[in-house]
Amino acid sequence: MAIEVGAKAPDFQLKNQHGESVRLSDFRGEKSVVLLFYPFAFTGVCTGELCALRDELPKFVNDDVQLLAVSNDSPFSLRVFAEQEGLEYPLLSDFWPHGETSRAYGVFDEDKGCAVRGTFVIDKEGVVRWTVVNGLPDARDLNDYVKALEAL
Repeated sequence: MAIEVGAKAPDFQLKNQHGESVRLSDFRGEKSVVLLFYPFAFTGVCTGELCALRDELPKFVNDDVQLLAVSNDSPFSLRVFAEQEGLEYPLLSDFWPHGETSRAYGVFDEDKGCAVRGTFVIDKEGVVRWTVVNGLPDARDLNDYVKALEAL
């Protein structure tokens, strides 16, 4: 069961595609966070979603908002993926312990061994204010994220 609106977002510390540690709590009091879980790099729907965010990046990475995309890929795979697709926002690796953060947010598919498509808009106080969870084959509409951010 995914984390619900109104719940405190579980903190985590994950490595990005450059091997740097990123903590959710680093943004507390500073920025709202769009936390996006996706199954795997280099797959069709995931690539489409992440490139759509890249193309609208100023809406998701600015003085008030930080986009964090999380998959169960290794940081090494994420680095190649980011370079190949021109993704300049943090791609975080929930590789080991495998799926720990995805499980904390209730979006890990135990049978498939990866996160489903879960998105959480977290306010500056660390509270989940909006969420959507889609199945593996179902792309999300990034315009929904924009509306959720505007409502903060």
